[in-house]
Amino acid sequence: MIVGNGVVDILVHPCDETVFETGSYPCENISMSVGGDALNEATILSSFGKEVEWITTLKDDDAGRYILSHCQKMGIDIYNSCFRDYDTAINVVLIKKDGSRHFLVNQKGSLRKLEIGDIPLTFDGDILCFASIFVYPEMKDDSLFTLFSYAKSKHLKVVADMTKCKNQETIQDLQKSLPLIDYLLPNEQEACLFTQSDTVEQAAEKLIQAGVKHVVIKCSEKGCYACDGKQKFWVKANDVVCVDTTGAGDSFVSGFVKALSEEKSFYECCEMGNEFGRRNVQKIGATKWIKGGN
Repeated sequence: MIVGNGVVDILVHPCDETVFETGSYPCENISMSVGGDALNEATILSSFGKEVEWITTLKDDDAGRYILSHCQKMGIDIYNSCFRDYDTAINVVLIKKDGSRHFLVNQKGSLRKLEIGDIPLTFDGDILCFASIFVYPEMKDDSLFTLFSYAKSKHLKVVADMTKCKNQETIQDLQKSLPLIDYLLPNEQEACLFTQSDTVEQAAEKLIQAGVKHVVIKCSEKGCYACDGKQKFWVKANDVVCVDTTGAGDSFVSGFVKALSEEKSFYECCEMGNEFGRRNVQKIGATKWIKGGN
């Protein structure tokens, strides 16, 4: 079970600041793809033969129908998703030559509109993957507590990704929901900002003290740092030529969840996360690297 957003990405590569200084800007590649944390993860996991149910909010518009068609092709179950009146989100992703990105987003679109009332608390399975904390203004501590409590009552493992906190939130702002998370997977910047820490080691320790069972901090080309209160370790990433970092964190989460669903060890889950992230950054787009990705 994956809960979170799905969007249509318009990917522009390569592109830098001079695009705003000229009337016409030549690019090597402009393409359209599905995106969004949750849909990226659903797409990748389904491509590896996993049964995936995805809960999100969409509209019956061109972008929404494009996403629905993609889900049908990939075998992603969207039966319980919610259709609303606001436009399905479309992002323009400006990708620099070094693979770094800048986004143009529609503030009135569906990207950040998910609420607890959009999520039917009737699902089951083995793993709930929430993508991602701090994306949705209405999914605060009480809402996350409600969602995660239901998952735990059905004996699901709770996995959560994170984006940068938007309003200077701290651990205190998620004191009810953090202890229900089995695996929290922020990146280095997100973890340090949220915990007000200088290092990933400090950030992980604070999150463990707050009740999170396992913390994995994604650190780009350095790999990842993992901690569960007993064992602490780095898993180094293999060298790779980075073309585009769009969806790299989502690919990491997908690899981690795939290994978790196969009852791999904590270390092996981190290794697979690194490997999926490595494959991702060699292609333009969040899911281009997988079979059937678009």
